[in-house]
Amino acid sequence: MVSRHDPVTRKIRHISVAACLVPVCSLHGAAVTTVEGVGSIRTRVHPVQERLAKCHGTQCGFCSPGMVMSLYTLLRNHPEPSEEQLVDALGGNLCRCTGYRPILEGARSFCTEPPGCPQRGTGTCCLDQGEDSGPHPPGEDRDGDSSLAPSMGTRLCAREQFRPADPTQEPIFPPELLGIPARRTAGTRAHDLAFPQLAADGPQPPRTLTFRGERVTWVAPGSLPDLLALRAEYPEAPLVLGNTALGPAMKSRGHVHPVLISPTRILELSAVTRTSEGLTVGAGCSLAQLREALAESVAQLPEDKTRTYRALLRSLQSLASQPIRNMATLGGHVMSRHSPSDLNPVLAVGGAVLTMLSEAGRWQVPLDGCFLAGLPSANVRPQEILESVSIPYSQKWEFVSAFRQAPSQQNALPDVSAGLRVLFKEGTDTIEDLSIAYGGVGPATVLAPESCRQLHGRCWDGLMLDEACRLVLGEVSLPGSAPGGKVEFKRTLMVSFLFKFYLEVLRELQTLGALAPRPDGRRCPDAADQFLSALEEFPATVPWGTQTYHTVSPHQPLRDPIGHPVMHLSGLKHATGEAVFCDDIPKVQEELAMALVTSTRAHAKILSVDWSQALELPGVVGVITAEDIPGTNGTEDDKLFAVDKVLCVGQVLCAVVAETEVQAKRAVDGVKVAYEDLEPATFSIEEAIKPNSFLCPEKKLEQGNIEEAFETVDQVVEGEVHVGGQEHFYMETQRVLVIPRTEDEELDIYASTQDPAHVQKTVSSTLGIPVNRITCHVKRVGGGFGGKVGKPAVLGALAAVAAAKTGRPVRLVLDREEDMLITGGRHPLFAKFKVGFMNSGRIKALDVQCFINGGCSLDDSELVTEFLILKLENAYKIRNLRFRGRACMTNLPSNTAFRGFGFPQGALVTESCITAVAARCGLRPEEVREKNMYKAVDKTIYKQAFSPEALGQCWRQCLAQSAFHQRRLQAAEFNQGSYWKKRGIAIVPMKFSVGFASSTYHQAAALVHVYTDGSVLVAHGGSELGQGIHTKMLQVASRELQIPMSYLHVCETSTATVPNTIATAASIGADVNGRAVQNACQILLKRLEPIMKKNPDGPWEAWIEAAFEKRISLSATGYFRGYKAFMDWAKGEGEPFPYYVYGAACSEVEVDCLTGAHKKLRTDIVMDAGHSLNPAIDIGQVEGSFVQGMGLYTMEELQYSPEGVLLTRGPDEYKIPTVTDIPEELHVSLLPSSQNPLTIYSSKGLGESGMFLGSSVFFAIADAVAAARAERGTGEDFTTRSPATPERVRMACADRFTDMIPRDDPETFQPCLFQVFDFNYGDLCGVIDRTSEEVFSLLFKRENGTAGAAHLGLPAPFPRSTRQPRRPAESREHAPSRLHARAGTGRRRGPGARRSLHDLRNADADADPDPSAAGPQSAAPSRVPDTPAPCAPRSAGTGRHTPHGEVSLPARLRATSGTPTSGDRSGAGASTRPTEGGFVLSPSHVPGGRLVRRRNTQASVGRAQATWALTGG
Repeated sequence: MVSRHDPVTRKIRHISVAACLVPVCSLHGAAVTTVEGVGSIRTRVHPVQERLAKCHGTQCGFCSPGMVMSLYTLLRNHPEPSEEQLVDALGGNLCRCTGYRPILEGARSFCTEPPGCPQRGTGTCCLDQGEDSGPHPPGEDRDGDSSLAPSMGTRLCAREQFRPADPTQEPIFPPELLGIPARRTAGTRAHDLAFPQLAADGPQPPRTLTFRGERVTWVAPGSLPDLLALRAEYPEAPLVLGNTALGPAMKSRGHVHPVLISPTRILELSAVTRTSEGLTVGAGCSLAQLREALAESVAQLPEDKTRTYRALLRSLQSLASQPIRNMATLGGHVMSRHSPSDLNPVLAVGGAVLTMLSEAGRWQVPLDGCFLAGLPSANVRPQEILESVSIPYSQKWEFVSAFRQAPSQQNALPDVSAGLRVLFKEGTDTIEDLSIAYGGVGPATVLAPESCRQLHGRCWDGLMLDEACRLVLGEVSLPGSAPGGKVEFKRTLMVSFLFKFYLEVLRELQTLGALAPRPDGRRCPDAADQFLSALEEFPATVPWGTQTYHTVSPHQPLRDPIGHPVMHLSGLKHATGEAVFCDDIPKVQEELAMALVTSTRAHAKILSVDWSQALELPGVVGVITAEDIPGTNGTEDDKLFAVDKVLCVGQVLCAVVAETEVQAKRAVDGVKVAYEDLEPATFSIEEAIKPNSFLCPEKKLEQGNIEEAFETVDQVVEGEVHVGGQEHFYMETQRVLVIPRTEDEELDIYASTQDPAHVQKTVSSTLGIPVNRITCHVKRVGGGFGGKVGKPAVLGALAAVAAAKTGRPVRLVLDREEDMLITGGRHPLFAKFKVGFMNSGRIKALDVQCFINGGCSLDDSELVTEFLILKLENAYKIRNLRFRGRACMTNLPSNTAFRGFGFPQGALVTESCITAVAARCGLRPEEVREKNMYKAVDKTIYKQAFSPEALGQCWRQCLAQSAFHQRRLQAAEFNQGSYWKKRGIAIVPMKFSVGFASSTYHQAAALVHVYTDGSVLVAHGGSELGQGIHTKMLQVASRELQIPMSYLHVCETSTATVPNTIATAASIGADVNGRAVQNACQILLKRLEPIMKKNPDGPWEAWIEAAFEKRISLSATGYFRGYKAFMDWAKGEGEPFPYYVYGAACSEVEVDCLTGAHKKLRTDIVMDAGHSLNPAIDIGQVEGSFVQGMGLYTMEELQYSPEGVLLTRGPDEYKIPTVTDIPEELHVSLLPSSQNPLTIYSSKGLGESGMFLGSSVFFAIADAVAAARAERGTGEDFTTRSPATPERVRMACADRFTDMIPRDDPETFQPCLFQVFDFNYGDLCGVIDRTSEEVFSLLFKRENGTAGAAHLGLPAPFPRSTRQPRRPAESREHAPSRLHARAGTGRRRGPGARRSLHDLRNADADADPDPSAAGPQSAAPSRVPDTPAPCAPRSAGTGRHTPHGEVSLPARLRATSGTPTSGDRSGAGASTRPTEGGFVLSPSHVPGGRLVRRRNTQASVGRAQATWALTGG
């Protein structure tokens, strides 16, 4: 928190900031408060810290200080904040562990509004009914009958125990910084320099401050003349105010500026004045201050004068996050002229004027297209600065709106932003002036002046809208190779935003009353209620929910903590910032910093590596290469340092060690590497399959007779599923500290790892020394999720080589970009399936072949493939199965273990099959799921017996708890009344297998020491990753030793205390280590039995003292041999997993069909946790994994350049869920306790299972999109690819706007990015919408007894007089799903067999419309039907293909001349029909020919069109 005294208002302003972006030099005159200054466990914990910890809002704890500071700053400004302010404050904070719900629960306790359910307190809320049944902390007395059976609890924390917040007890602002001394000469003290305006002697110019560094000089002028003089002296020096653009550029791209000028102390640049013409805002005002000024004006001025201000506020609401808005300035935002700007489009259409200043004088420049494009006529010269931005008031008949669509609701740059403005002639709907501007579709904000000019004088109706869309698409050109990709999505958003603006203005015109009649006698169209849903924005609300669990038995001893929601042991330390992570270890003597040199080529031969320049840089100690390794350089396929060739971008070539991290990273740029590219460079799964590029043999499981089963079923469907990869995005990046000891080659390694023994062994083999010389220490890990199983060993070995070579400690810390580039993540998956089923929905046969992208080396890919195949059946009993899996080798960084280990990808394939079967049978997916679920004791495909009783309980309870059937009816009712917003709901079951498929990896050990004062030290082999394993281990020890938890302590995980540990993974960490701790405690109690019998009433301390006197060992090693687990792949059978976790989740979403955005309305989760050791921790694991899975399936997307470089390397490009992305309601229930005799106290491991339940959101989105497509007549059986990003969802909701955009032939350009699986909108969009007339008939309102006038003024896409009669509804075919488009549509037994995608595309052929019949408008209709013609399969290698190899180019192709192009038009040629200004081509039999896109042209109405030619035929 940065606090400053405002010399104008004389108030203290507190703001939260992103510390990594704040230059220390900019803090002159400011008070800085960090989490250490808020509270401490050594002195006093602040209420914010206490509530965050006690509400279980910390898991790994790495993000907790940031959460505390955002909340603390909010409370300093608003002691009783609103929920809206709370969401705004936390919108910029990321958490990967908790799922945010417990964080918000703690934060909401400070809010004024009552939290959660509106029925709370009436007696009808479930929380009211379960209040008294909540858990009691250990030692608390219970009232009532102790014989009562255990009940279900709903409270995880006791709110009444919260310490009250007292604003009067906060630290005061330092008086030294107030800048109000009594009669002092300016310049005698620092605060006079900073704030001379308040000195008693009157305003005096402060002195210029100068800070000189090694390479950069920071200059902070004290007055405007000083700034202008500096600007003239250093014209190339950037101005630094918020540092939100320059800071990241200097860090990630290495930009260095010798001089930086900071004008933050110049008050004139922060002034806000209101004049008769509008608001003038100083260029130095932060966006947060701009927001306050605009809100104040909106509150005080008439509505018609503030429409531009309202549009700006709308943009500011979702622009970046609160910490960024507190720093970023209006001037910086305007002058940067970034393409994805939120404000510049609105300022441009609103008529904003820039006041420029230099020593030559002051003048004004309009913020228009010339300025935004950087044209010489309006460009800013280097010596000039922006002083202010003037934003004029709007007029009565002027309307201004802003729109944006981004990958996530907050903290994301927009894909497209828009500012739109229209001015009508007074009292009419005739356009007098129109302005349209877009961000994100060009190098800067782009305006469409020519389109606007042509629309002057038009009436505000559908004809105008239709022409406006076509004009804009013609004028604002976006090439297929545009930076950032998503070209067709962006084009669609451009016209979708136009439509939203059209509706918004229609609604506003209706509120203004009667308008003057038009010359033609028609009136302004009305906006129908069912279409106004397009204008409703998704609100940012504070999520709420319930957490239900089985409370402990009344007979359980009060001191026994098992089953209680005990707070995380480190919770308070997390919240106070006192929890020590790996990089918090203070710098040790002579420590060196290491930086890695990585490959910039995906597949190349290393010709030379020259580090001579790096060695000459100051502070550089040396370069570490493969030649410095005394032992082994990794494995044959996965080298620590690359030798001879590189296999991916990001592969480590060598490393630099220097005195400081800055010097080491600077030296990396001095290492020059010469390459020779090798072929091929393979990136996608599809590319790897063709040459059989695989990492390991195929894994296969089979049961029944699958070929015979396919012959006996009613229907068969074949299709494909694609699941994208995922980045771990743990909050604490990879880091390691290696400290060599002075003798015997001993090393201490402090690592952030899930597997310290693996680090130990890898370093041993690398250095060629025994394992017993190496000790690996793990205090805590800031999140792992599988990403810290293997890679920390590699990094530890690299640092150890440097430490051995130099004899000095070495620290290696990867920043976020390096971490994401190097480490790999979840395996992308491509699957082909074939499912045979009866018309009742019963599945008889399923054949699935899976391919995962393993990257350039094996890593864990073979194990992931095995687990994928083992877990593929999920919760379903299918008699005839065949599962096959392969791991593909590509030139990407090796993918590795990730939470779920293949199950989230594989189970999505199975559920997609269920969805496809349901669509074919005309059933709901939940009906098909229930028909095929395991019902009784049975065996899996690998012959392991199990009981699915808990699975059925989870399913039934989830259906009941979520009121699923009732809400499905409500969703259908909502969808009937809303055309542009659709709701979907889905429920999925889960059978998750826990553990490794080997007994060896289930063993564990523990060491328990009892000291003579009675205190106990517990050590075990598990790493604390945030999952609360240390907390659970102390709960186990407390129960076994029958002493309070306060007697117990866990220090760290160390290979010196517990050797040969197994990775903390596979959800069994608490299971196996708990059994080991239990064993150690039981050994100790056995030794103490004689003493306890002699003194049964004696306290624990007396027993321990007596034992010591009798020479009884008070130290015990516990050991657990592990669960029996094995798998024989040759036979295809075994018992690979000790037990299963069952669950079910129901989610409901609302989708904006015009933008692709969605809002998660509610999620209900029921999980089988057995006897939970700690309900608070277990529920936190379920919620956190669910939200992480939700990110996998809906928003997290990895994108690569064509050269194989990961482009999404950080939070700017890669989006994980934030506070605003989680469901508005999130209800989690743990099943009543079930018996699981294998595990510790019948508990179950829940660390990974919840990941897949996030797919319920995915299928709910699919359900909503299916409703939209059904209403538009595009087909019901829709399934999209994962993740269901806004881009894919929008393009799936095919409508007139997706149809009107120009399409690029992918053969004519190279996209600037790609994903690791091929992506084709042809696959996603299914067939061309062949019921457009039906859809648009909804847009028509009969007026004066006729159907001629559109309800919204939209012209009919096809004149009725020229259309052929439609087939009866019952004979029309549904479109194939996107899921099935590539692989075909299968076959149907009996009549009505389904036709191919290509047949359906070419069957939509009606008579050619007469353009003149569309009315006075000369624009071409939005859709031009074609003549039906048979279509032969394409020749190999010619253009794009449909699933069966036919031409997948649209048949409706309008050429630009009246004569046919070259090609044989006789017989097998192209049939043509004359049209006005051209002809329509219909693909037909063209032996040896191909249809080629020649060039883009522009029609007379501005519509982007293409010229096509038949060649070679």
